[in-house]
Amino acid sequence: MRDFLLIALYALLGAGAAGLLGAVALRILRRRSVAVSLTIVAAVAVTAMLAGTLTVAWAMFLSSHDLAVVTTVVATAAAVSMATALLLGRQVVRRCRELVGAARVFGQEGTFVAPAVPAPAEFTALSRELALTSERLAASRERERALEASRRELVAWISHDLRTPLAGLRAMSEALEDGMAADPARYHRQIRTEVDRLNSMVGDLFELSRIHAGALSLTLTRMSLHDLVGDALAGTDALAREHGVRLVGEGVASLPVEVDGKEMTRVLSNLLVNAIRHTPADGTVAIAAERREDSVVLSVTDACGGIPEEDLPRVFDTGWRGTPARTPPSGAGLGLAIVRGIVEAHAGHANVHNVSGGCRFELTLPAPAG
Repeated sequence: MRDFLLIALYALLGAGAAGLLGAVALRILRRRSVAVSLTIVAAVAVTAMLAGTLTVAWAMFLSSHDLAVVTTVVATAAAVSMATALLLGRQVVRRCRELVGAARVFGQEGTFVAPAVPAPAEFTALSRELALTSERLAASRERERALEASRRELVAWISHDLRTPLAGLRAMSEALEDGMAADPARYHRQIRTEVDRLNSMVGDLFELSRIHAGALSLTLTRMSLHDLVGDALAGTDALAREHGVRLVGEGVASLPVEVDGKEMTRVLSNLLVNAIRHTPADGTVAIAAERREDSVVLSVTDACGGIPEEDLPRVFDTGWRGTPARTPPSGAGLGLAIVRGIVEAHAGHANVHNVSGGCRFELTLPAPAG
């Protein structure tokens, strides 16, 4: 047993010395190629075996013949190990360079194409993550381009919509100033109408800017949908009568929701006003609510004749006003964008789809717990 322990000690001393030298070499060359590191690791393994074997052989006083045999065997193993390490190192370096090239193209063109050659599992996982990142960046760029296009359209439309009432106000004010107005009272009423229109547009822009800036502060309270819908119907009843449109919504169930009453009333008013303006006389605008699993769905259905399928994905975009038949006479295409922003601030979502004779806007809100 004592001899076995001595052999183990001598082997440990010899191998340990080789391992220490290898650790120093790895630290010095840590910034070099991974092939160099692999070669050092293989050399350390073989040298440690050789050093341990020679130390034990020296301690056991082996014959020169036996020592030569052991040394030859170890040297042969060392040569094979070094060659294998170099081959593996070259393969790893080649895969690294291919991945670096693909990453460089990714940085220049924004699209990552993984190398087609087989690679170690870690490189494959890295390529997969880079491919996913490329897809996410592409989607983000697409959203950014769509948003920028929407902003340009909004600026153009707002500029046009502001110039028209401002030109009218200037003309009417000059006519009143020069005493050329045949009916000053009518001019005053028209000025009041145009000012209200401008005020509404500015209010929508301010609300939309708060939504986009994340500055929309909500005060959530528990209330009944029946009461919420009732307030919205009362606020739009006069407009419906003016357009000869019937409003249907008195039978909405008293489903509880936790919402900001002021903001959600604005949402419903925007939807109802939009529906009334695009529903022909003697048409019907219906508002309804139902419970679906863990959510409450509030819907507004009009008789506008439907929205073209290609326009449905853009209905809630900022500045979208669709075809002339769906463009309100005094709108800037902000109402539905505000609807989506407020609903999403309540952790819900808004969508629209066509139904027979019209379209239905649906607001999905989380149902309150308890």
